Amino acid sequence: MRQAYTFDDVALVPQFNNIPSRTEPQLNTWLSKNIKMDIPILASNMDTVIGEKLADILIEEGSIPIFHRFTTPEEQKKWVTKYQNKTFISCGIQENKFDLTIELLEMGALGVCIDVAHGHSSRMFDFIGKIKKRLPNKEVIAGNVCTAMAYHDLVNAGADAVKVGIGPGAACSTRIVTGFGVPQFTAIADCAEVAKRLRVPLIADGGIKSSRDLVLALAAGASSVMLGKLFALTEESAATKRKTLDSSTGLEAKYRGQASRDFQNEFYGGLKEKTVAEGIDLWGKVEGTAAQMLNNLLGGLRSGMTYGGARDIKELQRKAQFVAVTHSYALESNPRP
Repeated sequence: MRQAYTFDDVALVPQFNNIPSRTEPQLNTWLSKNIKMDIPILASNMDTVIGEKLADILIEEGSIPIFHRFTTPEEQKKWVTKYQNKTFISCGIQENKFDLTIELLEMGALGVCIDVAHGHSSRMFDFIGKIKKRLPNKEVIAGNVCTAMAYHDLVNAGADAVKVGIGPGAACSTRIVTGFGVPQFTAIADCAEVAKRLRVPLIADGGIKSSRDLVLALAAGASSVMLGKLFALTEESAATKRKTLDSSTGLEAKYRGQASRDFQNEFYGGLKEKTVAEGIDLWGKVEGTAAQMLNNLLGGLRSGMTYGGARDIKELQRKAQFVAVTHSYALESNPRP
């Protein structure tokens, strides 16, 4: 049995720095094999995260929106029509949704994110193959997985990017319910070893709490990072908002996992027979705008890249040297009065 690590269990060792300014590092990256982004941050394709307001901000800031699938076909078609060649759509692996997925792609979506809680499956392979056979020039993001073998198999099936992360999300309880899941830092690092050879981008999905985690995920080998709760708690998110109980001006936002009882009740009319919820819903304080949140994260990333002596993300990954740390590291690292 080997040791596996979360973001809190590791730290980066500073490298020689010949970068004169924190504004110098370049943040552009590959979203998928054939599509670039200006920044390495994505918003989760969840119903309490992504909507038109947030999509506008993401495009302005250099990211690419990935719309969720938990709405009507008419609404999805409206999104694709508005954001011609600027956004991805999402789908599951239900055969009865295949024709809609193809139609949305033909209408002008850049590609599709195929979302399955456990993406390492024969049904996923078959669904990727069907889409690539019909529309070989459309990009396919597939996930989620947390092992090098799963990453390898999805790429072999035709995926142009792979989402890595099972269980690290703030609203996810999969690991507690099932006992399965690999700590997110190790999952990224393991998949990244294969990604060096296959050269297909991996998206680190879940577990990011701050710019520190963002830097670690990218240094470990992710091409981009997907954020759920952090975006949900912004003013422009699609989350339901309410006034806080102790303030007439403050707002709270509702964030939930797609496997939560709250979501399942609303979207499917209840949990499926013989299943249990693998997620929760929660309310959190709205911290500000999405642009402010991105500015804070990207500012921290640029600072981190100077400590890593890196002018771009590839150099950050090439020079990255990690050490395992104890709980005392966090106590020593945080400001103390």
